[in-house]
Amino acid sequence: MTSWFERQASSHHAQLAAAVVLSGVTVAALIYGTQAIRRKEAVQELKASIPELDETHHADMLTDFGAASPPPKASREDERVSALARRAQQGDYDKDLITEQLTRTTSFLGSDRFALLRDSFVIVVGLGGVGSHCTSALARSGVSKIRLIDFDQVTLSSLNRHAVATLADVGTPKVECVPKRLQAIVPWVQWEPFNEVWKQEQAERLFGPWCTGKGRNPDYVVDAIDNIDSKVALLEYCHKHGVRVVSSMGAGCKSDPTRVFVGDISASVEDPLSRVTRRRLRAVGISEGIPVVYSTEKPGPGKAQLLPLPEEEFLKGQTNELSVLPDFRARILPVLGTMPAVFGYTMANFAVLELTGYPHESGAGKGREKMYANILANLQGLEERLARYEGADSLGLKIPVTKDDVGYLVEEVYRGKSVVSNLPTRLALVRWKVPEGGFQIEENREGRKSVRLSLNELVCMTKDEAAAHEKDVLKGGRGPDEIYSINVLQLVERRKREERHYDQYR
Repeated sequence: MTSWFERQASSHHAQLAAAVVLSGVTVAALIYGTQAIRRKEAVQELKASIPELDETHHADMLTDFGAASPPPKASREDERVSALARRAQQGDYDKDLITEQLTRTTSFLGSDRFALLRDSFVIVVGLGGVGSHCTSALARSGVSKIRLIDFDQVTLSSLNRHAVATLADVGTPKVECVPKRLQAIVPWVQWEPFNEVWKQEQAERLFGPWCTGKGRNPDYVVDAIDNIDSKVALLEYCHKHGVRVVSSMGAGCKSDPTRVFVGDISASVEDPLSRVTRRRLRAVGISEGIPVVYSTEKPGPGKAQLLPLPEEEFLKGQTNELSVLPDFRARILPVLGTMPAVFGYTMANFAVLELTGYPHESGAGKGREKMYANILANLQGLEERLARYEGADSLGLKIPVTKDDVGYLVEEVYRGKSVVSNLPTRLALVRWKVPEGGFQIEENREGRKSVRLSLNELVCMTKDEAAAHEKDVLKGGRGPDEIYSINVLQLVERRKREERHYDQYR
């Protein structure tokens, strides 16, 4: 054994291999060592650039969200207003003054409806441009109890659209800024600020009774969130728990106030935020029944668009790392300061009418359930024909597609139009290609027959186009690329990619 080691040590190849390994280790150590030195130098340079804390450079502790610590000492006027508000909320305020201030609202609604409004408890989630204007309108109209939920702080750039914030409020929590400014106008309104992110796991507490369990449950919820995940979770919770809610879609990049409407979410169009929200809600089985404020304004040449994230920002790392909190928007959304106010006041107006039972059109959904049922029945018939074409017994055959699935595919994936002709009438769903192995029927232990069919295999066409597709592709042996133009083929692939993306939420 010793002689073997001696031979290997004296071997030229062994010596060469050892030299290569040793040099590799040396180079790696040198690289890592150099990087460590550079990192250390960069940290030291950064620390050196930070001025010492003194009277010139003063700093306070940050909040959990990285915001500035308590705001500067209140002015004498702010203290006077706060003292008046405390007394008013305790009942030490002349009711005749309240009646006089709200007399126009009373005369419009009538005393009975106005009493309902004065006794209401509303929750506003999101206090940006839309939410702050909505809150201001609700308080001025007579709502007596308002809970505010928002994690964010007032920024300098938000002053172009915020309802009440001033320069002095920059860096302070929005849930503190809004009551502070509005109590100078409606001192009797009671506020309950929650300086935190709305999360589904905290919904029972955040949407719980007034004063965290001691009072009444909320009468209405206003959703002014601009984060998709939080918005969808909030609307899903409200829908499934019977909580009345109105939701704001996107005010960014909009400029025409005459195109702002209130309607069911199933009927909202030309709104990217609404489209994404609808798709995500359909994925959890909610297709309608949620009133939303949205714009039908179409994008066009010369109009504002969502600003792209600069390339140098992508190079810094994951885009999630660029936002205040994970998954919150990191890009700049162009906003004309007047449009969030239009959305906010529209939501407040709708909420007031709902709370008081004042006659209004609530914005019904599309009412296309019958159409979805017909499309599903036609798809069932198609699958039975294809099975018989393969020589199988299709009696009792079931397909793994529901009416909700049909609505999701037709409305959200294919935008309610045929991929071939772009027509919106007499629609049908049909397989795009012949599946590998043919149209085979599977039978379980109970004797139930079914076919393998995923939503991603289906495309939307008119009935006539679907019949021709069945004849030429599904039975005729021709491929879609032999029949359809490149534009149609590319459109189908885009829609399929979208469906695969949203399938994760189902």
